[in-house]
Amino acid sequence: MSLFSIIASRLWSEQDMMEALNYQVNDAIRPEIIYLGLEKTPLIMIDNFAVDLSALRRYALQSNFMRENQSYYPGQRAVLPKDYVAASLNALYQLIYEVYQVPETLRLKPQMLFYALITQAENSLHPLQCMPHFDTSAPYYFALLHYLNDSSHGNTGFFRHKPTGFERVTDQRRSEYFQSAQKFIDEQGAPPQRYQVQSNEHYELYHQIPYQANRLIIYPGNLLHSSLVDKTTDIDGSPVTGRLTANMFIDFV
Repeated sequence: MSLFSIIASRLWSEQDMMEALNYQVNDAIRPEIIYLGLEKTPLIMIDNFAVDLSALRRYALQSNFMRENQSYYPGQRAVLPKDYVAASLNALYQLIYEVYQVPETLRLKPQMLFYALITQAENSLHPLQCMPHFDTSAPYYFALLHYLNDSSHGNTGFFRHKPTGFERVTDQRRSEYFQSAQKFIDEQGAPPQRYQVQSNEHYELYHQIPYQANRLIIYPGNLLHSSLVDKTTDIDGSPVTGRLTANMFIDFV
């Protein structure tokens, strides 16, 4: 059974599968490997990933974007179309195995698959939304982020935790990181109520990937990162003008 069949059968009904998006990945993609920071963590960047983004954008316009109270994502999400997810993962999963040396005994398991738009104003942010974050400390969990709109928007930033020097929060580092971060907050106070878009006393912004239409990036979920939100362009609930991304989170288990 192909990866497409496995993913589709788990995530969409037979009726949904008949409603095709007609999406295609560019056959001539050229992945670039960028080694981030002092820890030299590989990030995969692929420009011109899709043959055509128009159908994917139209699907977003017809989608039902909603706020999820269970997460700290500062905006709204909608379900990604099945054809897009399956075609993208079919094109990428072998590359992920190779670049990140994922054991061949582990199998890909999709976790979250959604369009995303930032909509939350800074004056309503929770303190945890004002700091860089990591998705999970799991060793083979990855984020795939596809930029979809042509207009200029905030980049994706990667941060180093200054007290520990950590750029990734692994299972082995998790306890030390949380203890150190809490100690800093206890002594210095909560972070300012704004999106973190630059270095400060607690975190160093050491690399950023520019938002560029049809650019897809892949990175481990245990990297400390954040959207570098531009308040003038990014806090926008419109799929046409907002900071529209397709986000796919996958694990190998």
